[in-house]
Amino acid sequence: MTLQVPLDRVGIVMMSAVGDAVHVLPVLTALKRYHPSMRVTWVLQPGPASLVRGHPAIDEIIPFHYGTGWRAYADVRRALATTPLDLVLALQVSLKSGLVTAFTNAPVKLGFDRARARDANWLFTTHRIPAGPRQHVQDQYFEFLAHLGVPHAPVAWGLGPWAHERAAQQEFFAGFDRPIAAIVCGTSDPDRDWFPDRWAAVCDALHADFGLHPVLVGGPSAREQATAAAIIAAARVSAPVNALGHGGLRGLVGILEGAALVLSLDTAPMHIAVAVGTPVIALMSQADPKRTGPYGRGMELVVNAFAEPNDPPDEVLWMRRRGRMVRITVTDVLERVQRWRGGPR
Repeated sequence: MTLQVPLDRVGIVMMSAVGDAVHVLPVLTALKRYHPSMRVTWVLQPGPASLVRGHPAIDEIIPFHYGTGWRAYADVRRALATTPLDLVLALQVSLKSGLVTAFTNAPVKLGFDRARARDANWLFTTHRIPAGPRQHVQDQYFEFLAHLGVPHAPVAWGLGPWAHERAAQQEFFAGFDRPIAAIVCGTSDPDRDWFPDRWAAVCDALHADFGLHPVLVGGPSAREQATAAAIIAAARVSAPVNALGHGGLRGLVGILEGAALVLSLDTAPMHIAVAVGTPVIALMSQADPKRTGPYGRGMELVVNAFAEPNDPPDEVLWMRRRGRMVRITVTDVLERVQRWRGGPR
């Protein structure tokens, strides 16, 4: 049974992770396609907000400055007090997001079923989607649309690059005389990072054997910059370009969309690459690719260090497995590059 609720004013509570913000976008594009006059208000931290601000499906972003402590909650509560809403989608399951959901004045606050709404998040919602099977995070978000009777197909992110960003994108790519392979070489968790010498060997092969110029992309943190420096120092044939932090998250959208191929660790740019339609080779070890891997792309280009021989083949596993990036070899990655080159272009 679908939930009958007005869709004129919809609020979104998903405040933190950039990758999750990417997963929210097909929900918003589907809602706007179904009800074009809908007004969408999204409570969001500044980092992911810089990625989606200006998106045609988003009318208002209320910033949540988590680093300011309790002041962040007071500021959001004050902003939400004057923001009338018909419906709130509580897509983030945590205590902090539950508190923000409680601040909204919507008569319907739709969240996950009790089993999935950890940290007592279910206490802050008025309605909950039915319990469902474990599946990809993107499909879990689509469960909200199904509960509202809103079709999610065709899946569309609308992430850009947008028209006013094309000039900067073209300027960046004008510096290359061959297609680029964008390499996402760092994450927020060292256990999900790969080894600089192996990345360097992949860069050399991309340049010498596949006609691609390797470009290192991602965040500009000191640890990521150190990884990039180590990759560049170890490369023997190629000359990888360090584009970490170039143009912020919106600049990253332009690079990933213009690349011929993306090679990515298990981190947000992998999902951005999917959103802009660029083939992505994902190096995954901690999480089940069927849950958090490249959505809708199948497994043919995933390097899966997570799987064990006895894992149920059709079950999506939710546990974390650590210390597995060492299993991924240069040969594994280059075999996926060969699959990409031999497949449809």
